[in-house]
Amino acid sequence: MLPELDFITDIVEERLAKGGLRWLANFTEIYRDYTLGDFRVPIYALGSLTEKGFFLSKVFSLFVTPKYKVHFLLHTTDEISVKSLRNLILSCKRKFGEDDWILIGVVQKKPIEKAVRNAVLNIADERVGIAAYSLASKDEISSNNVLGRSLNKNLKLCEARFEAFDLADYMKSVAIIFMVCTLCLISLFFLRLLTVEPLSLLITLFISVILGYALYKNTYHPSLSLNDQGFKVGRGKTYIEGKWSDFKDVSIHISSTRESHIRLHSKKRTVDLPVSRIGLSRRKLYNAIKLKMTKK
Repeated sequence: MLPELDFITDIVEERLAKGGLRWLANFTEIYRDYTLGDFRVPIYALGSLTEKGFFLSKVFSLFVTPKYKVHFLLHTTDEISVKSLRNLILSCKRKFGEDDWILIGVVQKKPIEKAVRNAVLNIADERVGIAAYSLASKDEISSNNVLGRSLNKNLKLCEARFEAFDLADYMKSVAIIFMVCTLCLISLFFLRLLTVEPLSLLITLFISVILGYALYKNTYHPSLSLNDQGFKVGRGKTYIEGKWSDFKDVSIHISSTRESHIRLHSKKRTVDLPVSRIGLSRRKLYNAIKLKMTKK
């Protein structure tokens, strides 16, 4: 498999695992290199429309939400033909229940042919949704039904965005807010405007937890967006953007805290992409970026 296709597979798996497609379904099982008839797909995920979480959500889901199973498949190839696409859909229908929903994401290296485009757009079965993307032409198409449009909107194969909750930075934010609030309490106490009691400290802690999260999101929260042209790496509301074509070399950098970064080198600057903190494979991201640089 091409490094780009391999990397996209990892991106989709990461989204599934972190609930990135929860607006489509609640996916609970993910299979790699799944065999389906004559096909071997990199990712197959099984889910349902049943909600998890609060008790009321579960009750609502139990009585109102349909009990359909939802099947998601990611198919990567150099080029898919109309015959191959139809065989893939037929294999899904033979394997899965007749009332199940089938979502198929297709990523191919070459441009999407007109015949394939028309076949995707004219999918008649409302239980089958297809979204296709070409690495060469950057074209995105989807079947003209609810499942197809929803899959294309949520899958976002043209861009990958990753975020990670950093507990240490969040606790730092809570501690900062708590110290500021505590200093305010002490000041009010010495001014004889307020009596410091255990309840006051509990309220202060509660406020610190809420405001600390806001401080964390605005100042420390790490994020990374990748697309075919470049990247956008953020810390809180501060972002650094760049294009792959602006950099001449790439390396794997290990920080003093033993965190892995993909370091991009140019004559003017270096930029670190926080792969270990985000939870990406440094080897696969390194290979995908290296390939982008050799193509410029």
